[in-house]
Amino acid sequence: RRLSQLRRAVAALGDLDRRVDQQLAVVFVGPSQRRKFGAARSGDGGDAAQIQLIARDSKVQRALASGQVRRQVGLKLRAADACNLVYVMWRLDPKPMLEISTKINPGLRNTSECGTAGYTKVKPGYHLPALPALLDGNKHVLRAEITGDLLIAWVDDRVAWRGSLPAEAATLAGPAGVRSDNLEIEVLGLAVDATKVDHALSASCVDQHSD
Repeated sequence: RRLSQLRRAVAALGDLDRRVDQQLAVVFVGPSQRRKFGAARSGDGGDAAQIQLIARDSKVQRALASGQVRRQVGLKLRAADACNLVYVMWRLDPKPMLEISTKINPGLRNTSECGTAGYTKVKPGYHLPALPALLDGNKHVLRAEITGDLLIAWVDDRVAWRGSLPAEAATLAGPAGVRSDNLEIEVLGLAVDATKVDHALSASCVDQHSD
């Protein structure tokens, strides 16, 4: 009996389906790591984040600095500033997909300085062929974690993207955050990596022209 209980416990670890949810505090247990998620706050580490949301089309559509009108919502990881970070974006245009990119501009900090420079799209080793409908009025969960150079993203508890970040991403350090463009977002929960607290940065919400 004890052996069968142990086997069930090991299976649960391998499936990443053990969860303890109290308000925004969530613990995810995986086969190769133990990462604790806590309510977003100033100073938390930026290697992982999770957002629970309901998304709707925005009545006002605004073009990005590139000239494109794009609907998207996603997570910012290791966000040192607006010019140096990792993006995990759930894009709707031109087709629904997860797009992971790094933006690296050493010595620059503000969008007015770097603009659209420094972007590198990261190719997945695996990606989910089709994502759930984001604008269906239901709650959806986007989660992403960086371990070493490996980034894994989940959509509604399914692995939706897995791949290796470029070596330059290891130089990035900063908190996690959220970005959305041309969507109305109802945030039901936001949690970040609370296993390491390296960055005593102030949390803030800024409405600015996106790149």
